[in-house]
Order: sequence, then C-alpha cells, then structure tokens
Amino acid sequence: MTFEEDIKESLKTLRQGGIILYPTDTIWGLGCDSTNEFAVNKIFNMKSRDESKSLIILVDGLSMIDRYVENCPEIVFELAGVSDSPLTIIYPEGKNLAKGVCAKDNSIAIRICHDEFCSELVRRFRKPIVSTSANLSGSPSPENFDEIEKNLIDKVDFVVKYRQNDRSKSYASPVIKVNSDGTIMIIRK
Repeated sequence: MTFEEDIKESLKTLRQGGIILYPTDTIWGLGCDSTNEFAVNKIFNMKSRDESKSLIILVDGLSMIDRYVENCPEIVFELAGVSDSPLTIIYPEGKNLAKGVCAKDNSIAIRICHDEFCSELVRRFRKPIVSTSANLSGSPSPENFDEIEKNLIDKVDFVVKYRQNDRSKSYASPVIKVNSDGTIMIIRK
C-alpha cells in the first residue's frame, strides 16, 4: 500500500467513525475523529483508559487551533513559532470537540503536527484527529510498530502501512500547559 492509499483509507475510516493505528510525528498512535463522541468512546474502551484522562489532538496549524480553543493565549503563537520539534500544548479551554477529548476542567492538549503523513491526513480531514499512544493504559508507549500489542492491532479498523518498517526509536512529545493568564507550566519534558 502506498502513502496515498494509506491516506485515503485512513480518511475513509475516520469519516465512518472508525479507529486508525498510525505513525504520528512522535510515537505510533490510535486516532479517530476528535468531534465524534462514539469514536472517542471506542478509543477509551480499546485502551482500557479512564475516561477522566483527556486525549491529545493533532492539528495542521495555528488557524485550526482557533476553531477548537476558546480565547487562545497570545503566548501560544510565539511558542508554536519557535518549536522545531513536536510540542504538545495544553490550552485552558477547548471547544467544538467530542465529550471525553477535553479534561474535566475543559482544558485541551493539542500538537501541531509537522510529520508528512499526519500533516497531510489532518489537512485533508479538515478536523483535528485524536492521537493517543498505541498501548493499553498503563503499559509502556511503543517506540516503533513492532512494540504494539497484537490484541490492540486487531481491535482497530485500519492499520497504516506507512513507516511500519521504521525501527528508529520514537518518543512522546514534551507537554506544557499554558494558563489563561499566559503563564506556562512544564508537564512532561
């Protein structure tokens, strides 16, 4: 399957409320339409994840952030402009997303993807895509495709072929929280 075929099949799956297993700009992830509550619930069930834990979403740029973040702090535009590697930012208040994507305090974790596959997928989908590590809750995050548990692979609706043979180690992104007053807190280095 080619890159283009993976994109097309991923889009078809996402539009039907399905779950994809895909390489992100960090680690392999489980993805779905972040505005589809049914799909989001499937991911929580699949991972045996506590629904009180929020999910990260991928966007393709700052303009998409404005559609899903209420009153975006100005500092975010500066941070996004200087980050040359994947960076997840927690914003004070999400909007227009399925229940379960935002945390209990309504904050939302977002990463602007720079990876070719994810950027193209989000751009064509025209909505954010959930990106949560492809593991059962509490298990280590897979550093490459070979480390993903088979029973999890069997539960998704589509498995992307692109980068399955890539054996380089991948790591979760740093996470920072931006408060509504513009102050910043490092959550994960």
